Amino acid sequence: MRAWLAALLLAAAPAWAAPFAVPVGDTRIGLEAPAGFADTEFTGSPRLQEIAESLTSASNRVLLFAISDGDLRNFMQGDQPELRRFMVAVTPRALEDQSVTTGQFDAFVGDALRGLGSPAPHGKMLKYLDAQPLGKTVLLGDLRRDTTVVSVLQGTRVPNPEGRDAKPQYLLSTTSLLNLRGKALSVSVYSSYESPDDLDWIKLVTARWIADLERLNAR
Repeated sequence: MRAWLAALLLAAAPAWAAPFAVPVGDTRIGLEAPAGFADTEFTGSPRLQEIAESLTSASNRVLLFAISDGDLRNFMQGDQPELRRFMVAVTPRALEDQSVTTGQFDAFVGDALRGLGSPAPHGKMLKYLDAQPLGKTVLLGDLRRDTTVVSVLQGTRVPNPEGRDAKPQYLLSTTSLLNLRGKALSVSVYSSYESPDDLDWIKLVTARWIADLERLNAR
């Protein structure tokens, strides 16, 4: 019975990628996972919910936690998801019931990005990350800055489970802060780094996701 149910859910995979609306205060915000990824809320999994909540502050409410279609397939079949790439969208609880002004959005951006420091020197991303303490997230560069969207690229040198002398491992992430229909959202994309293709991928997916969210929430 369990295998049959998993097969049935997998057959319905395209439906998971469809746009949906979530209430943020008195406004319904349109959300959609990027192509190749699916929101995990329908699974009702406490484990996936815990992962999502670990990616953000308790002062934020998780609106979407998406993993790749392949990872979702593995999870539904009882296998361990790889979680090489994933994404999350949240909203600050303190601003949910407010129509966010330009000043409030600027303050939201300042609070979210405080402490990241200066961007990495151009063309020296890995060297810069190698000089950072393990687990410290640092700013690698700006991706977009305007009145309603601020998006940055970040990186982290993560511990290698094979030991101290093993090859360094890195995690890339983007944080994009948006004012959509007067509501503040923070959307983040994560990817392990193995080659420059991963850097190109995260930049492209971030830009496309922002554009999709702007399109879904155009007045």
